[in-house]
Amino acid sequence: MSNVCRVSGKRRMAGNSVSHSNRKTKRVQHPNIIKKRIFIPEENRTVTIKLSARALRTMNKKGVSQYLKEQGVKV
Repeated sequence: MSNVCRVSGKRRMAGNSVSHSNRKTKRVQHPNIIKKRIFIPEENRTVTIKLSARALRTMNKKGVSQYLKEQGVKV
């Protein structure tokens, strides 16, 4: 399974690990992906979505339907 947020589209980021001697080796930073069941009150149903912790926090702040509408996600 891919490590991608279905709502915000966050993916892994590539960068360098830099040692004390300033050597650089490639590394990957993964997003904090959570599998979460979310209730959508307008449709009166529950959906399971893989989303990042940041997207979940924003969804709690703005409301589920408002945030999904802003992101252009069809549920």
